[in-house]
Amino acid sequence: MLFFRGINSVNLDEKGRFAIPKRYRESIADASDNQLIVTIDLHSPCLLIYTQDEWEVIERKLMSLPNVDPQARLYQRLLLGHATEVEMDNQGRMLLPGLLRDHAKLDKQAILLGQGNKFELWSQESWDTDRPDMLQQVQQSDVSGSLAMLSL
Repeated sequence: MLFFRGINSVNLDEKGRFAIPKRYRESIADASDNQLIVTIDLHSPCLLIYTQDEWEVIERKLMSLPNVDPQARLYQRLLLGHATEVEMDNQGRMLLPGLLRDHAKLDKQAILLGQGNKFELWSQESWDTDRPDMLQQVQQSDVSGSLAMLSL
């Protein structure tokens, strides 16, 4: 299982391509033959990037939801509907479709954030705007339950 961690500043070129940091490329190539799945995040203005294997786990869970449940259909419609197969080229670059770039408001500078089984891709502007709010929420929250067990 791949594990992505850390924060990386990346740049998008005029075609909407960005390079995956070198330290991840070989693992991605070995795990998923350079195939990645990109979809939207439903709660934040960013994109989610999965290896093919990780995405298939999520896809099976989404497809097992009852089609008669309007909330389940909404999740399926948005996550599966936006899911796009993207290939990492020989230089480690990925071409992001325009509709996905628009969702995340991606322009030139971006943040690639490792999240364990996936990456999040944020525009630098959205990250700079939302990060202080995220930190404040954590600082003001009650650290009971599962987070308290981490002893952070």
